Amino acid sequence: MINGFNIFGIKIYFYALIIIAGALLGAFLASREAKRRGYDGDIIWDLLPWVLMAGIIGARLWHVLTPDSTLLIDGKNPYFLRPLEILNIRKGGLGIPGAIMAGVLALWIYCRRKKLSLLTWLDILAPGLALGQAIGRWGNYFNQEVYGMPSNLPWAIKIDEAHRLPGYMDVERYHPTFFYEFIWNLLNMALLLWVARRFKDRLKPGDIFFIYMIIYAIGRFLLEFIRIVNSPIAGININQALMVIVFAAASIALFVRHKIKPKSTNA
Repeated sequence: MINGFNIFGIKIYFYALIIIAGALLGAFLASREAKRRGYDGDIIWDLLPWVLMAGIIGARLWHVLTPDSTLLIDGKNPYFLRPLEILNIRKGGLGIPGAIMAGVLALWIYCRRKKLSLLTWLDILAPGLALGQAIGRWGNYFNQEVYGMPSNLPWAIKIDEAHRLPGYMDVERYHPTFFYEFIWNLLNMALLLWVARRFKDRLKPGDIFFIYMIIYAIGRFLLEFIRIVNSPIAGININQALMVIVFAAASIALFVRHKIKPKSTNA
């Protein structure tokens, strides 16, 4: 499968173009959502470079700290053995959890400097974030990576021999987990947009982002069961474990904010 093209001898990968396209379309949706809520949509475009840069750095660091099992060298993290490979991002290796955490940190810094509400802008960005993730997953298709277990289903995808994993060299077709996550993230985006409109009088700042985290965590947790490789730390699939924590934290936050009433201060 062709995964890019050359311009003046420089390889341009479809993966990079898809990530950029996802970021731009997600930002466009967020700017529309900001205007719908009565805010300046240009804030999104001012914020985008900082969040995008932080997201890429965070995604790379997450991958470096939690490489998948096929990259380990005698059970050891390859980046600790070859530190310079950390900078070789053209070979791939980005982790969505790290991108989200670093992006939220960048947004927090931006909001503090501009005196904006972090929770409000997390809500505004959440549907666009889900859309950007959905589009970005198509990069995995062109890279022929992050696919699932062998499958004979009609929609199973063919993986070239060069991209198959040890023990599966004779297997051609696999679950398209990138596509499953693409659909899941689109549904997440649609749900967030609907909830933001349908229950706008009952929502509190931050609710939409918490719902985003809950839906994303459920999908990612379930998909880990059909992926061939995982990111083990002390024998635990760290990505799946993190999704449990994210789901629990976001669910508790929503419950506390809406079910537990503050105590009256009246005598």
